[in-house]
Amino acid sequence: MPLQDHHALIGMAIGGAALITYGLRLGGLLLSEKLPRTGAFKIFLEALPGTILVSLVVPGILTAGAWGWPAAALTAFIARKTGNVFMAMLAGVMVVALVRFLET
Repeated sequence: MPLQDHHALIGMAIGGAALITYGLRLGGLLLSEKLPRTGAFKIFLEALPGTILVSLVVPGILTAGAWGWPAAALTAFIARKTGNVFMAMLAGVMVVALVRFLET
């Protein structure tokens, strides 16, 4: 297959992924008016951002090793006390980096 065909396939794949992504976002916006605003479904939707955050953070904590949990706890504590998420994340990363530096 010539190189130009590969570029065309890559462009079509990127374009298709973009269309699907923005189509899903548009669909969510258009359907959001139809969703119930009370009851169990409302409680589910209000809890959803937290569950998504947990699903993104926990694998990183688990792969960070033994110091992943203490670093995550420190991050949560600093974020809660100061309200500064950047400073909290920096502290957690520094704990893991320091431990990895000392272990080598």
